[in-house]
Amino acid sequence: MEITNFFKLLKKYRLILIFLPLATIVVSFYFVKKLPDNYVSHAQIATGIIDASRHLLDKDANTNVQEQQVLSEFSNLMAIMKLKKMVNQVSYSLIIHDLKNPNAPFRKPSKQLAEMHEYEREQALKVFQYKFDHLEALLLYNKQESILNELLRSMKYDDVSLRKELLIFRDDESDFISVSFDSENPQLSATVVNVLCTQFISYYTQTVKKNESNAVAFLSELLDQKRNALNNKTTQLQKYKIDNGILNLDEQSKAIFSQILVYNDKKQEAEKNIASFEGALKTINGKFEPSDRKYLESTISKYNQAITSTQDELHNIQNRYIRSNYDPKYKPALDSVQKALASEINQSSDKYISSPLVAKDDLVKQKLTLEVSRDLAKYSIQSINSELSDLNTKFARLVPFDAKVKTYDFDIDIASKEYLEVLNKYNETNLKSNFSIKLIQVEIAAPEAPEPSKKMLLIGLSAVAVLFVCLFVLFLLFYLDDTIKEPAELVNKTQLPLLGYLNRVHGSNLDLRKLWEVENRDKMRQYKELLRSIRFEIDQELRGEKVIAVTSMGAHDGKTVFATSLAYSYSMINKKVLLIDGNFDNPALTQATQPALFLEEYFKNTPFNNVEISSSTSNVLGNHAGDVTLLEIGDEIFIKSRFDNLRSKYDIIIIDTAPLSSLNKSKEWLLFANKTIAVFEANRSLTNAQKAHLAFLKNLGGKFGGWVLNKATFDLKK
Repeated sequence: MEITNFFKLLKKYRLILIFLPLATIVVSFYFVKKLPDNYVSHAQIATGIIDASRHLLDKDANTNVQEQQVLSEFSNLMAIMKLKKMVNQVSYSLIIHDLKNPNAPFRKPSKQLAEMHEYEREQALKVFQYKFDHLEALLLYNKQESILNELLRSMKYDDVSLRKELLIFRDDESDFISVSFDSENPQLSATVVNVLCTQFISYYTQTVKKNESNAVAFLSELLDQKRNALNNKTTQLQKYKIDNGILNLDEQSKAIFSQILVYNDKKQEAEKNIASFEGALKTINGKFEPSDRKYLESTISKYNQAITSTQDELHNIQNRYIRSNYDPKYKPALDSVQKALASEINQSSDKYISSPLVAKDDLVKQKLTLEVSRDLAKYSIQSINSELSDLNTKFARLVPFDAKVKTYDFDIDIASKEYLEVLNKYNETNLKSNFSIKLIQVEIAAPEAPEPSKKMLLIGLSAVAVLFVCLFVLFLLFYLDDTIKEPAELVNKTQLPLLGYLNRVHGSNLDLRKLWEVENRDKMRQYKELLRSIRFEIDQELRGEKVIAVTSMGAHDGKTVFATSLAYSYSMINKKVLLIDGNFDNPALTQATQPALFLEEYFKNTPFNNVEISSSTSNVLGNHAGDVTLLEIGDEIFIKSRFDNLRSKYDIIIIDTAPLSSLNKSKEWLLFANKTIAVFEANRSLTNAQKAHLAFLKNLGGKFGGWVLNKATFDLKK
């Protein structure tokens, strides 16, 4: 499919492409000249979303977070402005104005408004005013309000009609929201924009204030709850400490624990001393003989009794001293008893009677001293153990108190954190509610001059649109058109050679005699020239052969006219031509020429068949038609012999066969032809059935002479 063919198609329909857009321009001008002028009013609202001067009280402002939220906040504001309830406020305002001012309405009253009675107008005005004041929508299931809604639609004041011309957008990356409206009345445009901005700011401000008040009230109530919870926890802890006599558990537990450590150290020291004293006494006792010990014991027994008595007294005082946590008042008595004990021990040594054991006096003194020290250590361990038991008991009593107090402290800590968090949130919300961002209409809409007329643009767009539609339709026709119009297309689609083509000549009958006259029309002269070219190509294909079969893949392709024209063309160059009508289904050639001889008689293989044909008496061999085929008339050998006879008498034999759609009726003739020529009518496509015939022609090989494209309509001059 070549693009040049598309341009040829455009050239063919160039008048349509010219006059149809022109007609569209005329019609469009007629309709758009009555269009009213457009008036656009514009207003701006400052939001304060990205105005840094209005965020001075914001704490922990995060620029990145703001940048992420800016788009959603602006989108939310613009979505609120487009709400049906907001646009309804504008609708009510417009219809209220027209009802109150029948002499100066924004728009020409509709038929429904013009036919309303005075009492109906007053009733409608009351309903619209009530809806406007209470920000309510019309109830469509209410018959009266449904009629009022139809009134809004008739005046094109309804929300759907207003939204079509209403434009709400953010000015680039600024802090402003722009609102504009386009209508045929400057006052109407300004009123729509101003009412929408005013109602939106009022609605948004009331909504924000209500939400802030609800939030502050909720946080205030929650703050009281958290404060009461904290006070209750504190009161419970105080009462528990008073009931259990708890002053400071940490200091008390530390003091008791430190005393336990001190007594443990003393106990370990005493146990170590006892062990050392026992070892020393055992060593000293081992150095005395039994007789020496007896003597010594009998001598010092009275002193030992005194020493033992003094030791008991010293033990009692020492117990009181330890139990009193080493009270200094027991120290003088303890020192006095210790001095008395030392004196008695010395006295025992002084009274010691010399004996053979005098050399062992020092050992005796050491033994007595060690025994006293050991006894003191043993008695002190008992007192220390008793005191440790008391301290451990006190410490064990503090453990459940400490656990309970820590539980109360933990609850108080949580309650305190919750209280402080709610308090901070309350203070922050309360502060923001007093200094919240307020929407401001910084630019009031006013009636403006009319916009530049778009009438010429609409006319131009309509013409371009029609031209585009025409081009698109022509392109579809071109793209979907698979008919064969030119010889090259026929060769490409069939992959078979081409002998030539013939132009279309109008008329039911072709006068072959006038065809060769010089004074014929251009198309007839063109047809003659193209036929000569085909005759020359056929001569090149025949190479001395004489029999030509002319066929086609379907009926009405013009093969009979071509065969007749070709025969006449050969006769013009002094060739003896025989034209055979081999189409038994439609013997048009026989009917046109009324020959004297028929092929049923000439090819009939009978003993009495003595029919002969002479080139001087006949140049057409017709048929009687009917349901018969060539091989049913005579056998193949006989028919070949007959064709050999014809070759000797004629220079060219042309057989007009039936189309290939008649199957064997056409193919039987091709057995006796030297070359087969197929005629194909231009501006037709190859059907699936014809593809089988195309395969048959390809199988003919060298016997197929080529195609003749008939009835061509393309520009033959090029």
